[in-house]
Amino acid sequence: MNVIYAYPWDLVGDPAAAGRLASLGAGAVALAASYHTTRAATPRHPAHRLVDARHAACYVPVREEAWKGRRLVPGTPTWVASDDPFGEARDALRAAGLPVHAWTVLTHNTLLGAANPDLVVRNAFGELYPYALCPAAAEVRDYCRTLVHEIVELGEPDALILEACGALGFRHGGHHEKTDGADWSPAQIALLSLCFCASCEERYASAGIDVAELRARVRAGVDGRPASVDDALGDLADAVRGLRTGLAGKLRDLLVAEARSLRAGIPIALHASADPWATGPFATVPAGVDVDLLVGNCWNSPEVDEAGLRALHRLGPRVGAYVLALPPRPADGAALSWLAEAYTAAGADEIHWYHGGLASPARLEAIAEAIAR
Repeated sequence: MNVIYAYPWDLVGDPAAAGRLASLGAGAVALAASYHTTRAATPRHPAHRLVDARHAACYVPVREEAWKGRRLVPGTPTWVASDDPFGEARDALRAAGLPVHAWTVLTHNTLLGAANPDLVVRNAFGELYPYALCPAAAEVRDYCRTLVHEIVELGEPDALILEACGALGFRHGGHHEKTDGADWSPAQIALLSLCFCASCEERYASAGIDVAELRARVRAGVDGRPASVDDALGDLADAVRGLRTGLAGKLRDLLVAEARSLRAGIPIALHASADPWATGPFATVPAGVDVDLLVGNCWNSPEVDEAGLRALHRLGPRVGAYVLALPPRPADGAALSWLAEAYTAAGADEIHWYHGGLASPARLEAIAEAIAR
């Protein structure tokens, strides 16, 4: 199956949008139900060319009774002229014959992180990542659980897609990012992504890990040239790895149980990585994870993407490839079709196309050609 991604603002106010997405030939639309800050182009919308989503927001109604007494309450999207942007867009898509999957971004939230610095990821140098709510904190897990509850209950989607279902790390954060010149290796980026917030430090200590020693090894690794995270952490690597995968698993199991308690059998997809040190939108997952689909990131070189998909395929569930159809990929149907075929050969059962609202007319034609092939 092919799935095309979209935002509610791509459809609200544009009566032709649902038909345009249906004409691409995809079998479903992944529609954002909660999303982080972004500035998005809307090249085909009749009323605007840009949407400035100034902060993370929930696109189903934020009910006071559901969030009462909580410190973490999702923002509302004042930039969409609708009281229920997700519901309005969902209904338009269903009228065009398209099932709707609720694309739910969880721990990536600068609005709430900046207001609650004790609940965000803190690296080994004491620096905060305000975009990254840390799921080691019970309040963060409760926020994610309530968000999923409200999206399933109010949004009434045909399926659920969970993104950032775990800890975010160094990447995927700031505006006008100025960090590439440091030439940090993947191992150093992973070390910068290890969290030392109060909740994580408590988890380390409870597992018998000397927190000061762990912090010292992480800092030395960031400033050195370790061959891998395991090389930097030494005999602490196994214990820390287990805690990291366990943290993502605790959040995932909580959210899957919550969704299925509301609707037994609802299909659930997870943006995921088989790398045990993975942080970010594609959370680390182990073998035997209880979801219907694992969606791997395919925005890199084809060789890297294919290896990631093969690793996910070995974990058990069906696999999807999250394929970039925007720059630097060409607006070329044959090129996109070649990628889709390569990813299918690497184990992908579904192709998830990013992004139906951001794409130019030429790119939409290329996506449609690739799907038709």
